[in-house]
Amino acid sequence: MSKQAIHDRIDSLRQALVKQDLSAIIVPSADPHLSEYLPEYWQARLWLSGFTGSVGTLVVTADFAGLWTDSRYWVHAADQLADTGITLEKLAPKQPNHIDWLSEHLVEGDSVAIDGNVLSIAEQDRLLDAFEAHDITLITDRDVLTDIWADRPALPTAKLYEHDEQFVSQSAADKLAAVRSGMQEVGATHHLLSSLDDIAWLTNLRGSDVDYNPVFLSHMLISANEATLFVDKQKVSADIEQSLQDSGITLADYDAVQQALSELTVDDLLLLDPNKVAVGTLSQMVDGVGFIEQIAPSTLLKSVKSDADVDHVREAMRQDGAALCEFFSAFEERLASGERLSELDVDSMLIDARSQQPHYVSPSFPTIAGFNDNGALPHYRATPEKFSYLDVNEGEGGLLLIDSGAQYQNGTTDITRVVGIGQVTDEHKRDFTTVLKAHIALARAHFPDGIASPLIDAICRAPLWQAQMDYGHGTGHGVGYFLNVHEGPQVIAYSASTPKERAMKVNMISSNEPGLYREGKWGIRIENLVVNKAVANPNETEFGDFLNFETVTYCPIDTRLIEKSLLDQVEIDWLNDYHSQVYAELNSRVEGAALKWLTKRTQAI
Repeated sequence: MSKQAIHDRIDSLRQALVKQDLSAIIVPSADPHLSEYLPEYWQARLWLSGFTGSVGTLVVTADFAGLWTDSRYWVHAADQLADTGITLEKLAPKQPNHIDWLSEHLVEGDSVAIDGNVLSIAEQDRLLDAFEAHDITLITDRDVLTDIWADRPALPTAKLYEHDEQFVSQSAADKLAAVRSGMQEVGATHHLLSSLDDIAWLTNLRGSDVDYNPVFLSHMLISANEATLFVDKQKVSADIEQSLQDSGITLADYDAVQQALSELTVDDLLLLDPNKVAVGTLSQMVDGVGFIEQIAPSTLLKSVKSDADVDHVREAMRQDGAALCEFFSAFEERLASGERLSELDVDSMLIDARSQQPHYVSPSFPTIAGFNDNGALPHYRATPEKFSYLDVNEGEGGLLLIDSGAQYQNGTTDITRVVGIGQVTDEHKRDFTTVLKAHIALARAHFPDGIASPLIDAICRAPLWQAQMDYGHGTGHGVGYFLNVHEGPQVIAYSASTPKERAMKVNMISSNEPGLYREGKWGIRIENLVVNKAVANPNETEFGDFLNFETVTYCPIDTRLIEKSLLDQVEIDWLNDYHSQVYAELNSRVEGAALKWLTKRTQAI
């Protein structure tokens, strides 16, 4: 997108604000389902600003335009926003966010618009609390962009499909019964779901409406005796409609959810997650309907995988590991032959390798392949317009960070590895080994069953903190089962809150991904997925039940980057045991150059 196009669009937006007597507009990264990845129709912030990051909020007034985003995107955003007239505003502790800025710079009687269809109930509450104190009006009943976005993309129309039954351990009817049990526990008469991963899990259906996440645009309204799926009926085959009916789920048009909610009465009590339901979805509800605002029962239910699900995930990880052996062996061979490769080549080679595996569907997120200083940008993505070649001068070297994953019908993968290009330095090795120590610390951790997940973050960071190092993102996120690569409720990040819903439970799947980033130099991150398991044969029982992690990602960690003297014997043993397991899981799945590479990279240190 040209810088001039951005200027033109912001100018048009300002004209629309004047026409509608508005002082400011907020344009978040969101859709009516508060998703991480958005259909093109809802990518308004990208269309207006040119900023491609997945997180960011744009604010435009008559004389100001600013985009707030966190530290993962500061360098990336600064480059994309340069010469656009849009100021980068850095989200950081003790720094004003967009709500603070608007409260400070607007005056009594001003009005701020935000499309209610992309505004969560929780965020509306925060805006109202801030604005009411300054007599600023919040307008949520209009989409200002309608007047200026003439070529807005249509909503997606891809067909729904059933999650392959060989990988489904629980019927939709049984899942629905479990959700109703959760409703009954809190006294709800109705339950509204707008989060797409919850609906896909509950119905055992998948879709292609959103890049990387196998979900489909929909809402669901559940009562004691009825369950309605609001979806574009053109996407639903007769067979799927019949399957839904057999499970006790009826179909209605996607945009009929507001009308259905308008039929609730003051005698009803609606359960919803205020962070996952948009204000616009509730726009036709009558006054007086009671609300129970808490995390959806399905979110908690799907976070705990069945034993069968975990078995399938292990197999998906073996497939992924075999694909990575093929990738790395081919990658190193091409480099050794003198071929000039780029970050873009890494992405295409990974997709090619994974697509040969059974049950492959798509990448699970945009590949991050960052060489040297690009690797220091945690959410960097190479594009044809901006990428780097993996070039090093004679006698010099660099680090290539590769964070990638795939959607398979039998599981979702997410892995980060770092490889050296050319002659790596002692400083490279020191940094890499310190991150490895952090990774091992969490991989080996024992912790109480039910502990709030953010609390174990410090275990991972301890080796880095000991070296006076740190990183600016969380250590781990929940991972779906052939669903979103980022799912809750658990999150391993000390900055996160600790409600009871973030308790660690058996068979939750999370990432373990500490990192270290030296701006302008290199980035390092080592990521495996782990499953919460009960400690086998516990030494103690009087202090309650304890969990530990089973690492289920099978791919060598590059030992050429390790400074062995920085590891203690326990850490060396863990690494050697891990590599022994990786070899055992993968050696029968690869041959030729890939097997040779696997054998070499899993040798004990």
